[in-house]
Amino acid sequence: MNNFKLIIVFLFLWIGFNSSAQSARVKGIILDNENHPVADVNITLGDKAAKSNAKGHFDIFVPSNKKVVLVFTHISLKMVTLTVNLKPYETFVFNPVMNNSQEQMGEVFVSSKNKKRVQGIAVIDPSTIKKVPGANAGIENILKTLPGVNSNNELSTQYAVRGGNYDENLVYVNEIEVYRPFLIRSGQQEGLSFTNTDLVQNVDFSAGGFQAKFGDKLSSVLDITYRKPIQFGASVEASFLGGSISVDAVSKNKKWSAVTGVRYRNNSLLVNSQDTQTNYTPTFADIQTNINYDVSQKWQLIFLGNISQNKYLYQPLTRETKFGTIDQPMALSVFYQGQERDQYDTYFGAVKTTYKASPTLTFKLIGSLFHTIEKEHFDILAQYRLGNIDENGTINSDDVDFTRGIGTQLNHARNDLDALIANIEFKGFKEWKDNNQLEFGLKFTRESIRDRVVEWEVIDSAGFSINRPNLNFPKNNQPYEPYAGPLLPYQNIRAVNFNDINRFSGYAQWSNKMEFGSSQFWYTVGARFQSWQVSGAAVEGNNQTVFSPRVQFALKPDWNSDMIFRLSGGLYHQPPFYRELRDFNGEVNPNIKAQQSVHFVLSNDYNFKMWNRPFKWVTEVYYKSLSDVNTYSIDNVRIRYVADNNAKAYAQGLDFRLNGEFVPGTESWVSFGYLKTEENYEDKGFIARPTDQRLKFAMLFQDYMPNIPSIKLYLNLVYNTGLPGGSPSYSDPYVYQNRLNDYRRADVGFSKVFIDDNNISKNRWLKNFKELALGVEIFNLFNNQNAITNTWVRDAYSKNQYAIPNYMTSRVFNIKLNARL
Repeated sequence: MNNFKLIIVFLFLWIGFNSSAQSARVKGIILDNENHPVADVNITLGDKAAKSNAKGHFDIFVPSNKKVVLVFTHISLKMVTLTVNLKPYETFVFNPVMNNSQEQMGEVFVSSKNKKRVQGIAVIDPSTIKKVPGANAGIENILKTLPGVNSNNELSTQYAVRGGNYDENLVYVNEIEVYRPFLIRSGQQEGLSFTNTDLVQNVDFSAGGFQAKFGDKLSSVLDITYRKPIQFGASVEASFLGGSISVDAVSKNKKWSAVTGVRYRNNSLLVNSQDTQTNYTPTFADIQTNINYDVSQKWQLIFLGNISQNKYLYQPLTRETKFGTIDQPMALSVFYQGQERDQYDTYFGAVKTTYKASPTLTFKLIGSLFHTIEKEHFDILAQYRLGNIDENGTINSDDVDFTRGIGTQLNHARNDLDALIANIEFKGFKEWKDNNQLEFGLKFTRESIRDRVVEWEVIDSAGFSINRPNLNFPKNNQPYEPYAGPLLPYQNIRAVNFNDINRFSGYAQWSNKMEFGSSQFWYTVGARFQSWQVSGAAVEGNNQTVFSPRVQFALKPDWNSDMIFRLSGGLYHQPPFYRELRDFNGEVNPNIKAQQSVHFVLSNDYNFKMWNRPFKWVTEVYYKSLSDVNTYSIDNVRIRYVADNNAKAYAQGLDFRLNGEFVPGTESWVSFGYLKTEENYEDKGFIARPTDQRLKFAMLFQDYMPNIPSIKLYLNLVYNTGLPGGSPSYSDPYVYQNRLNDYRRADVGFSKVFIDDNNISKNRWLKNFKELALGVEIFNLFNNQNAITNTWVRDAYSKNQYAIPNYMTSRVFNIKLNARL
């Protein structure tokens, strides 16, 4: 009932937001003949006026649905005029070049295609990504504030979308699919996301119902474009968590341009705030470059390269965790021996060539190679003591009133993986004058995997060895009865898999815009196919093929309110990647089917003005029916699949997002989501899936001090209801359906801006800076204890298993410096 009330409140808010004032916006940068910014240019429109700043930037609001003329004048340069006819709330970017030889006149009629809005794609401003604080700042940090996107792990860049898992999200950079390492099991091992935010120009995100031109995944698409620089520039960022440097370079003839970034990250500051005391030496570093070469006006070449090395040395020492209830507080004390040494080296290179055969016909050829070499080696002995806390609430060994259990756990792993993934893809785009568009493509992928898995775990409680409960051994009723069965590790996985996967895929889609009286209607109809086969030294799979039709419809009625209604969906498939082929015992099942999902997404996109500032309200209702589901369990960020396709599932929900200028000149948003996702394994009945995050609320807020506008505030707040808390290894998920506590986190940042577009320094040594800011960040502002998983401690005497929460990071302070030339 409470959930229903929340939904009603949001619906009333949506109905109440309305405004009659509608306008559009023209902004840009004014340059001279030598590509230098021009300051103090007067931009006039009747009695309205604006002026460019010292960096040549200007921004002016103009009436919508009306032909207007903007006049650009300067005391020493010739006049420029621009005629536009814009739709309500539309933003037109105009970058004029003013000279002293002749006047310029131009007329632009913008047709309000606004493709991304019609397609239901959320556009994220790259400048916002860099400013908003987060323990793992970057694009993923912003995504987690969007409705339908969930994560309860601030150390990880992975995210789940509308009931899917971390493996169900597509990520593209410059239309090239990118990958992440396979073996990472903990968020604190991840280090760096592939995407370098210093190089980003555009960020688009779709949470479902996406078009056929995107690949074969079940949940979402993150489509990133790196920028093509037009002049030299550089930026530096430094903090207690690491730093980054990026450089923009352009050749004299403007044919060559490149943007290159180097990053380093150290998570010690965050990991040291957890319950486990460690000797922790991580090294996360990468170098990335995007090189552009204009062979001619019709032909362009792009190279995208990345080299990344993540070294993770982890030596736990002690752990002390409080849990339980007020009436019965308990504590777990652990003493460790041993260490973990992991290393993940990835190499990625891609070449993309674009040939514009005519103004309406474009061809692209893309080739990429991804190589990852990973090792995961550890031997960790944990000796624990579980007991009741005394009345003082301490958990020192001398203060425990009653010891419920003692025991030892020894974990061992020697896991090594070498994967090589090669892609070649051909794409085409054809456009006709009557708003018809055709897109098509073909792709071949070869995946070569060399994997060795050696993992075992030995557990004893009070000196008595514990066997896995699902093994067909004599009942172990120690210490009350002697045990005559074999003594084996609690879990023991040994497998060697050499597998190759060949994939052929393709797509075609047709888009058109039509007029229904004075209303506008868009549609896109398309389909994908994929055919693949798994082979290897010990296995040979069948050739499998899937076909995925997809549609999108959008309607913009001729109303005073600027609204677009969208309906999208289709049949989506996810052919298995290597991790989905490997079961709990490390064995590969080559005939795993593609998971199948039928999507339905109905949405409303409403642009309006409030307080005479632009706002957007987006409402989406979705339903997914899944079959041939490959069930899995999640431990931190490690996913283990059952690999049998013996389940069906569904996901349904409702998402809201309100974004706009709550504070003039800054974009903020509030999002709310409701989700329910369940699965039915072998007709045992429906239970919650591991990603069943029922309610989500998030806020991203930017502000500044009115009297001191150079002091900025950034707030990143997320609340998620608890996920299913997991279960002991290899246990039946139908027995364990408890949930973790709610996830509550607020990160806040304060920044003093010394130099930006509106603040130019008069100091000689600061004159060349375009941006200079110093900030303080507070992660987990309210010091909430958020748990990511449970550690299960066994008591041989009572036969009980206690779920000990594994808490994430506590409150942490960070200082960050940003500079840009």
